[in-house]
Amino acid sequence: MAMAAPTGSAAPVAPALCGHLALLLLLAVPAAHGYSFPQQHTMQYWARRLEQEIDGVMRIFGGVQQLRGIYNENRNLFEVKENVPRKLVEKVAGDIESLLAKKVRALKRLANAAEKFQKAHHWQDNIREEDIEYYDSKADTEYDDPDGEEIEREKSNSLKLEFTDDANFKTKVNYSYAAVQIPTDIYKGSTVILNELNWTQALEDVFIENRKEDPSLLWQVFGSATGVTRYYPATPWRAPNKIDLYDVRRRPWYIQGASSPKDMVIIVDVSGSVSGLTLKLMKTSVYEMLDTLSDDDYVNVASFNEKAKPVSCFKHLVQANIRNKKVFKEDVQGMVAKGTTDYKAGFEYAFDQLQNSNITRANCNKMIMMFTDGGEDRVQDVFEKYNWPNKTVRVFTFSVGQHNYDVTPLQWMACANKGYYFEIPSIGAIRINTQEYLDVLGRPMVLAGNRAKQVQWTNVYQDALGLGLVVTGTLPVFNLTEDSSDRKNQLILGVMGIDVALNDIKRLTPRYNLGANGYVFAIDLNGYVLLHPNLQPQIINFREPVTLDFLDAELEDENKEEIRRSMIDGNDGQRFIKTLIKSLDEQYIDEVFRTYTWAPIKSTNYSLGLVLPPYSTYYIQANLSDQILQVKLPNIKMKDFEYLLPNSFESEGHVFIAPREYCKDLDLSDNNTEFLENFIALMEKVTPDSKQCDNFLLHNLILDTGITQQLVERVWKDQDLNTAADDWEEEPEPFNASFYRRSLDNKGYIFKPPYRDAGYRELDLENNTIGILVSTAVELSIGGKTLKPAVVGVKLDLEAWAEKFKVLASNRTDRDQLGARRCDPLTSCEMDCEANNKDLICVLIDDGGFLVLSNQEDHWYQVGKFFSEVDANLMSALYNNSFYARKESYDFQSVCAPEAQSNTGAAPRGVFVPTVADLLSLAWWTSAAAWSLFQQFLYGLTYSSWFQTEEVAGDSMEARETSCIMKQTQYYFSTVNATYNAIIDCGNCSRLFHAQRLANTNLLFVVADKPLCSQCESVKLLQAEVRAPPRDPNQCELVDRPRYRKGPHICFDYNATEDTSDCGRGASFAPSLGVLLSLQLLLLYSSASRHPLPPAACL
Repeated sequence: MAMAAPTGSAAPVAPALCGHLALLLLLAVPAAHGYSFPQQHTMQYWARRLEQEIDGVMRIFGGVQQLRGIYNENRNLFEVKENVPRKLVEKVAGDIESLLAKKVRALKRLANAAEKFQKAHHWQDNIREEDIEYYDSKADTEYDDPDGEEIEREKSNSLKLEFTDDANFKTKVNYSYAAVQIPTDIYKGSTVILNELNWTQALEDVFIENRKEDPSLLWQVFGSATGVTRYYPATPWRAPNKIDLYDVRRRPWYIQGASSPKDMVIIVDVSGSVSGLTLKLMKTSVYEMLDTLSDDDYVNVASFNEKAKPVSCFKHLVQANIRNKKVFKEDVQGMVAKGTTDYKAGFEYAFDQLQNSNITRANCNKMIMMFTDGGEDRVQDVFEKYNWPNKTVRVFTFSVGQHNYDVTPLQWMACANKGYYFEIPSIGAIRINTQEYLDVLGRPMVLAGNRAKQVQWTNVYQDALGLGLVVTGTLPVFNLTEDSSDRKNQLILGVMGIDVALNDIKRLTPRYNLGANGYVFAIDLNGYVLLHPNLQPQIINFREPVTLDFLDAELEDENKEEIRRSMIDGNDGQRFIKTLIKSLDEQYIDEVFRTYTWAPIKSTNYSLGLVLPPYSTYYIQANLSDQILQVKLPNIKMKDFEYLLPNSFESEGHVFIAPREYCKDLDLSDNNTEFLENFIALMEKVTPDSKQCDNFLLHNLILDTGITQQLVERVWKDQDLNTAADDWEEEPEPFNASFYRRSLDNKGYIFKPPYRDAGYRELDLENNTIGILVSTAVELSIGGKTLKPAVVGVKLDLEAWAEKFKVLASNRTDRDQLGARRCDPLTSCEMDCEANNKDLICVLIDDGGFLVLSNQEDHWYQVGKFFSEVDANLMSALYNNSFYARKESYDFQSVCAPEAQSNTGAAPRGVFVPTVADLLSLAWWTSAAAWSLFQQFLYGLTYSSWFQTEEVAGDSMEARETSCIMKQTQYYFSTVNATYNAIIDCGNCSRLFHAQRLANTNLLFVVADKPLCSQCESVKLLQAEVRAPPRDPNQCELVDRPRYRKGPHICFDYNATEDTSDCGRGASFAPSLGVLLSLQLLLLYSSASRHPLPPAACL
């Protein structure tokens, strides 16, 4: 699209219908010096003059009528095409299905090959690291320590590869090899890892063959149950300056592929025997356990001693989404140890939670995770009552901390209930032991064989290696070996994954023929959006999946709730609705009509939707023959685009071309002049019908340039106008410009002042021209088909129009001399906005509550501010008298600076501090307490937050921007169009005011007394976006009315042949000082080689 911007700035915009006004009469109150507040009929007269002046200016300088005529004269150059929503949805859904089906074929080929290779592999006990040839993705990565010095790399036998830049992957890759990533806390020279590297090496040939068959394939990944990740093509691992805690087994895509959905209750022993350090280990363990859950899972967390109680406000199982898990993590930190241990209280609470059938839950794997420091009671009677003989609930027990308790009862509980027993003696054991329960849950899947090999598509993620937003198709890989008794192995080998970039899916969706306000979206079974123009997460490499609900991506209402439910159910449908939408700049709310059309994407968990405004049912498609392209299009010659260049702007008008990909070889640029030059240079080399060009975009651009130049010639060229192009700050892409999109959705003239936030103070009016943009849509009716192909507009000079405004809202005409009226105490006269500007405030406010014009010169630098920042008292009165309605919503994709943490206190919370007597005692140095404290100290060198007063914060080792929730408030005109007189009553400081909507605009004309004193104050209305307070929105209330969702349709939580004999081993010993020191030095050496990785979602 081309836009010409001579004199006032031409651009595309829309209308706003105004009904008859209800009248409320109020007696005029005489003022000092013989003046009285204007009568209502006087102010209505001023309003009509303002309406007429605006309409007259736009008719002369806007060129709406002339542009309609130009389109009609050039009817032979374009066709009017129709968007048929159902056909569009059907086609796009089919194209996405085909795209994902190709990835599924590659995924299945990889999974089958992996199972075959592992089955044929012969285990080698004496395998050595030098026997294995592979590319270690972290071998070439440089790391800096916190002091800025480079850390010495560990010796590596990694292959040395060369990499080349690749546009598809947005990084350097090598297509001849795969890369290997091994978690920092896993010894890469162990026999298990070396055997894993040995057999997975054969996958490289399959990776390469897959790419030959489908060159569009992106990352192909195998995540092993041992923690090894092998991905193709090879590229160095990305790692910032912090500890690399990446482990593929903790990624949501791996967890989703490795097990069926879970209903989990976590119970934590907080009896008095739990020491400070042990309690802190428990808190961190719960934190890490929560991170193994995805949005398909449900969870609750409770603490127990003599009694059990939930740690948070959640009284039942809740979805393990990001916001609910955040509540748990915050509240778990408040647990305090006291009282005595009663396992019965904890388990009865957990079983009751799992038996509650009146709530939404996963209804698949059911489990209880108990964290304790030890105890003697086996609570067999509880298991007999709730879980035996069917054992539908698995019990996992965790012995936490260093102690000498007998752990046999804990092991028995797990073994008797198809679970597993784990020990967490120190922080180093937390991550590994809070994720290995997935191996147990994977048993029924492996035993189910091919029935369990279901391809699942994930939520949206930020790719770890720089692809941007992606989704991942996952498929479990099973161990097919058998033991000497021909019993099937029941271990999962890992999960195979293939990434699909959202941009590749977006390319299959129409855009420009849908118009600026039409769009395609897609959601999954949780109601989270896969595609949506408002899906714009601000955090890259975000640790969690990008889960934006459809009802949070848009302004929620009942119609959208029903549409969302129908899409989740896999139905197709169509509905025409009235709804509210936010403007692109998030300053305004518009009430609009939209047609929603939807259908499922077959063979996936996704559903596709299309949103179309009524005026986008039809669109223009240029129909330019070869002859016309060469010579006949008025004012356009393909060999001469010189008038588009800056040296022609003064005579022909300033031209902006939307930076779209018209041709593959066109170099895009944010600089309009540079982009124009690139475009013209390319047009000299290719024809408009070239296969490398998008004919629809390019032909329509050629048509637009001809039509806009005719508009310049007929309307703008001969007018005495000042160019606004130098001050043009709007988006060069009209579809991304708020004024353009709002003009299409509203009737009449849409005023848009330059936005000023509340902190804006100074403006040098002598050196800065303030322009107020006024725009309106051009509506065509061709053969009974209505469409809006363009928006036109002008920019009004603030100073000139402020003077004009005062004259129009006064009791004189342009020819009258100021001061011709004479009033005295005996002759009462009405005040006006010009002669009495010291006593009378007259303003124009737009439909968002922003100041557009004022008769007060000291208001000029505040034009564009929310009016409550200018006159809080008057804005409150307008809101209280229903001129404005308010809409509050939340932005769940924002980014904020980290909140300051309190570091008060003499010591870290929960840390055991030995006494002098302890330090002098040899027995203490050989005790479990010394072991725990020493290990805590060593890990504190690695996990810097361990010794800080704030709680452990996941992977983050430094203060950085974090995701947060922002609360947004917008104001918009209420449905009542009224002329209204009222008194702002506050004793001696009362004020009269009059307000009236201006027809065919988005303006409110307000006349009011100046405040006489400062006593008449009211609460200032807030419009600026603010960080939502803690627990806002209130998750505790939201979980009691959960949004509709569906989980996976197949569940694998039981198999009669499952062997549950492997259920963990207990051990309790008093370690010697020599052993402790040796182990800890080895641990320290291992942790020193940790490599940082941005928290990621896809790999």
